[in-house]
Amino acid sequence: MITLSIDGQKVEVEPGTSILEAARLNGIYIPTLCYLKELNEIGACRVCLVEIKGARTLQPSCTYPVAQGMEVFTHSPRVIKARKLVLELYLSNHPFECLTCVRNQRCELQSLAERYHVRHLKVHGELKRYPIDDQSPAMVREPSKCVVCRRCIRVCKDVQEIGIYQLVERGFDTVASPAFKKSLAETPCIYCGQCLQLCPTAAIHEKEDLEAVWRALADPEKHVVIQTAPSIRGTLGEGFGMPAGSLVTGKMVAALKKLGFAKVFDDCFGADIVCIEEGAELIHRLENGGPLPQFTSCCPGWLRFALLFYPELIPHISSVKSPQQVFGALLKTYYAKQSGIDPKKIFSVSVMPCVAKKWERQRKIGTHDSGYQDVDVVLTTRELIQMLRSAGINLAELPDEEFDNPMGYASGAGIVFGSGGGVLEGVMRTVYEKMTGKKLQTPAFKEVRTLEKIREAEIDIGGRLLKCATVRTTGETRRLIDKLKRGEAHYDFVEVMACPGGCVGGGGQPVYPGLDQWDQQLKQRYKRADALFEQDNLKKYRTAHDNPWIKKLYEEFLGEPHGEMSKKLIHTSYTEIPLYNLEGTASSVDQG
Repeated sequence: MITLSIDGQKVEVEPGTSILEAARLNGIYIPTLCYLKELNEIGACRVCLVEIKGARTLQPSCTYPVAQGMEVFTHSPRVIKARKLVLELYLSNHPFECLTCVRNQRCELQSLAERYHVRHLKVHGELKRYPIDDQSPAMVREPSKCVVCRRCIRVCKDVQEIGIYQLVERGFDTVASPAFKKSLAETPCIYCGQCLQLCPTAAIHEKEDLEAVWRALADPEKHVVIQTAPSIRGTLGEGFGMPAGSLVTGKMVAALKKLGFAKVFDDCFGADIVCIEEGAELIHRLENGGPLPQFTSCCPGWLRFALLFYPELIPHISSVKSPQQVFGALLKTYYAKQSGIDPKKIFSVSVMPCVAKKWERQRKIGTHDSGYQDVDVVLTTRELIQMLRSAGINLAELPDEEFDNPMGYASGAGIVFGSGGGVLEGVMRTVYEKMTGKKLQTPAFKEVRTLEKIREAEIDIGGRLLKCATVRTTGETRRLIDKLKRGEAHYDFVEVMACPGGCVGGGGQPVYPGLDQWDQQLKQRYKRADALFEQDNLKKYRTAHDNPWIKKLYEEFLGEPHGEMSKKLIHTSYTEIPLYNLEGTASSVDQG
């Protein structure tokens, strides 16, 4: 062990530990702006500078290793002065739009300026002015707010292994951007939003659709309904000071009704349908020679990734739409018929943990199967938090209310869709009972639950072993696909989610400014997943095909799984998205 002194406090740490980590292990605060433990340890921002006795210059604590007998000072006058100067330099080249900025009060640069009492800028110079990139259907880039921290580069290249971002230009003009300063819409971006989650400022944020929803709610001619994704119930409370993983299902329903939505439905109802349809599809493949493995199709980030980089996998991707799109199609057909409402008057809103869902709702294929736009607007969790705050609604103070029917009751299988392995588990609960004719004694397959990058499991279905895999991040998915191509692995069913941790870690979820340890970011996501399994355990029905409202839907409207009506509304097809846009227009990159 190495013994050193930090601010007069003697500490012991392992050799190779950075000064920053040594300080944090002992409860000593050092600020950062670019740092992400295990992902981005480059000393670029210089905010974490510390003074080392005997050293001529201040050193970045995130990259400087400890040494025996070292004496470190984290807040000496010299250090404070240097940090303030660094922050002033950042601010001198940053747009002063804090009051109207998307990240106001949740911006790491803003928080540090307040912490270090930056009140006057001694440095004044030319500002970098880059045009805003808002061509993508999912995300907006404001390069003028980029602080060149490189977090977006690291997560896109090293975790997702897409590599959209790089540093372009030099010196003062340096900015993180797609190559040649192209729009995101002209790149093979999968819109997972992990860059957005880690950006310390508002250089990357979602494309907001709040105004469209406010207008619809105020229009007496519109019947505005909303569906909420599984993971929202375990994350929405974070926007109102509640701990990560707080289960707020009933309070969320009450809040949405106070906002003025005519009906509040559960997207997990759509997930139950996906369990039944994907299960029927898998059984058909198993009995008719494939093609196997069957890949899930619920995650639009993964779907876009496959259509861009692995179009040869299209025959292996389930033809079943995501729960969001299934629900949208049924809203303007089944629900419209049941309620006697003209589908032209129905305005369909979904709340998703994902920014890629904004792309998914406007795909050219499978988004108008009701005869209308199936889903009119997609809001992220963050956008819904903003709506509630604008309306003066404090979620934490509301009583619990119930979802509306006929599309408001979901089984436990539909609820776990938002957690690691949840889609695989929900489908397998149905596949097991349909193939064996037996009821599950304990309707859970805990061996497939994970928020790790990959987990493999064999599930015994009446003596037949199905080999399954759950994969997180598109980087890990690349390696799994390569193994399949080389014949080094065989699976029957694969669940892929583009985001680390799955939907609970989606690009539309609450952001934690200043949480610069990647492992801590993941722990927040684990807590959110636990909330979903908690609600699954409380459900009377835990398999999708036992849900009485789903039974009613099939009896009265859909008929049999994979039947004529089901194929029209629940299933879709896919086409390759051109990886390179040779025509120079953004539109060709956003097909699929």
